[in-house]
Amino acid sequence: MGKQGTGVAEVANQSPEEAASNLASLTDVIRRNPASAEAYNTRGVAYARTGKFQEAIADFSQSIKLAPGNAASLTNRALAYRQINRDDPALADFNGAVAADPNHAPAYLGRANLLRVQGKLDEAGADLDQAIKLNPENAQAFHARGLIYQREGRHEQAITDFDNAIDRDPFAGAPYQARGQSLIAIGKSDKAIEDFNAALNVDNKNAEAWAGLGLAYEKSGNRAKAIESYQRALAFDPNSQIAKEGVARIGRV
Repeated sequence: MGKQGTGVAEVANQSPEEAASNLASLTDVIRRNPASAEAYNTRGVAYARTGKFQEAIADFSQSIKLAPGNAASLTNRALAYRQINRDDPALADFNGAVAADPNHAPAYLGRANLLRVQGKLDEAGADLDQAIKLNPENAQAFHARGLIYQREGRHEQAITDFDNAIDRDPFAGAPYQARGQSLIAIGKSDKAIEDFNAALNVDNKNAEAWAGLGLAYEKSGNRAKAIESYQRALAFDPNSQIAKEGVARIGRV
């Protein structure tokens, strides 16, 4: 369903020069304040944003050593662990963050996304309910909970959550794409077309969105637009199952 959230472990759009300069200044702060847990946490975030997850984990670990039970550093380390597919220590850190600070919303969101991927939908849903309760303006939490409703076939509830995500962050593409998928499921193909186009306005190389657009056009009876969209999807992802099946169906009609 696309990328989840911004988190510390997402690569930022920084030039190598900007990233190096930023890290150099943060390293200087640590040199002057070697006992500062906050300084290590901040540099860890900078490392994670440039894709240097091992270095980030080392800094978050030092931050935790200096300030045991720091929920922010534990959550940040968990997010970095997830980026290198170390889900067990990530879950342990999310659990530790929640235990250290039961009001730290990012820990619930991060843990929920991990549990959702593992298929533990009830636990993930409970975490997202709590994340939304603690921070009702968090678009990512609404999007993530909508994905759970969608997976359970509860498309009306999913659409409501995607609406809330889009209201809070209209520039993220993933909630439009997800809402489009649920709109197709309840037979609202014309509205789905609008959503897939919105997702493609954010990223016009998104094969999943092109495939979804093709399916929406197909269900609305526009075969020409459907085949064009499926072909665009296959250009970006030759293994797109939705697009391959769509081309095969339209070819047989």
